[in-house]
Amino acid sequence: MRHLLNWVLSALAVWVVARLIPGFHVSGPLAALIAALAIGFINATLGAFLKIITFPLTLLTLGIFWFVINALMLELASKIVRGFQVDSFAAAFLGAIVLSLVNMFFRWLVGTSRQRS
Repeated sequence: MRHLLNWVLSALAVWVVARLIPGFHVSGPLAALIAALAIGFINATLGAFLKIITFPLTLLTLGIFWFVINALMLELASKIVRGFQVDSFAAAFLGAIVLSLVNMFFRWLVGTSRQRS
């Protein structure tokens, strides 16, 4: 159940980012769900590998390089998922930053509401 909630929250975050960042497009809720699934899968496989390999560069840039890797993963997901499109690397980079923040906020909201009940 927790994975399903995380998936829906990630799809909602993708939808929000598409509304905030020019050049970041999602055609509908189904595309957002599939995009969230693809982004999660890509980040768990290729993204994890790239983050391990580029760890020294990430240390040198104080973690900012991870946003570059996340932007590349977003661009790759946009090539795979129909209905999800990222127009440029700049849109992907800004989208990666905002997506991280929105995901963090949604997870905080769910964690806070779960503690109250």
